Order: sequence, then structure tokens, then C-alpha cells
Amino acid sequence: MIAFSTGFFASLSLILAIGAQNAFVLRQGLRREHIGVVIAICAISDALLIVLGILGLGALIISLPVLVEIFRYGGAAYLVWFGISALRRAKKPDVLEASKQKTSGLRSVVVTTLAITYLNPHVYIDTVILLGSIANQFADRWVFAIGAVLASASWFLSLGLGAKLLGKYVSKPWFWRALDLFIALVMFSIAALLLVFEF
Repeated sequence: MIAFSTGFFASLSLILAIGAQNAFVLRQGLRREHIGVVIAICAISDALLIVLGILGLGALIISLPVLVEIFRYGGAAYLVWFGISALRRAKKPDVLEASKQKTSGLRSVVVTTLAITYLNPHVYIDTVILLGSIANQFADRWVFAIGAVLASASWFLSLGLGAKLLGKYVSKPWFWRALDLFIALVMFSIAALLLVFEF
């Protein structure tokens, strides 16, 4: 139980911070667009990365400085692009009205979810490097992994489906402007941290 609870709460504490992935899940949950697919991709991806971290991928990444730099600068560039996109949306915010709602295609949502997950270095830092390192301190490392994976899946389900509780605001332009400005601020902040963070 110690390995399980440590895995659960370590994973939950890392994932609770609003980052690129969480912001995207929240936005899709609010828009009610393919949210089941988004939750599934994020939860399965986290599970895969946690397992890879336990198997030693985190140690491999840290041992290859070139790979670390690719993650750093590539990830920062992607996050800046995502932040600029959010600022553009904030200039002309959409509202959600059943009669007027513009929806994104499934393929577009899947590609964006995969990109925001696998091109985001913070996902690797949290799952592969940190959780992988902590898990390997336990004899029952796979029990730790189960706890970590359950925490991740629970969080994405809660965030994606719980976004509906904000449904009364989705028809108001100010809400989308504020959300997209917040998302842009988060993206730029994470990009800046990536450029100064020492791995």
C-alpha cells in the first residue's frame, strides 16, 4: 500500500499544476468536443510514459545532452506557438451556442492532443524522469506505477468531464477571452522556464 499511495499522490501532485496538456483538456471539456477521445489519449499516454520511465527512459534522456536540448528548445518553440494561438483566439473569442457552435474534426483534435502531449517536455519531466526515478526506489515499483496511472486517469476524467460544471459561462465572450489569456500566460511561462531550467 505504501508504494501504491506514494505513486498515486506523487502523480497527482505533479499533474495538478495547470500546464499545456491540462489547459487543452479543460478547453475541450468546455467545448464538449471529442472529450472522451482527448481523455483517453492523455491517460493512455501518461501510463505509457510512466512505464517507460520505470524501465529507464528517464535515465537515458538525461545521459544524452543533445536529446535534452532538443526537448528544451523544440518544446519551448511549440509552447510559444500554442500561446500565440491562444492570444489570437482571445482577440476574437468564440462563444458556445448550440445553434452556432463550430466544431473541430476528430482528426484535428487527435493530432492536437498527441502534439500537446508528446511535444511537451514537461510531460517527460513529470512522468518519465521524476515518476520513473521515484518508482525505482521501491521494491514494488509496478505497484507504484499502478497508483500513478490511476491518479493520472482520475485527474483527466475529472478535468475533462468536470468542465461541464462551467457550462453556464460558455456562451459569454469574456469567459473565453479570459480562458485563452490565461492559457497563453501559462504557455509562455512554461516555455520561459524550459529555457532556464537545468536538467
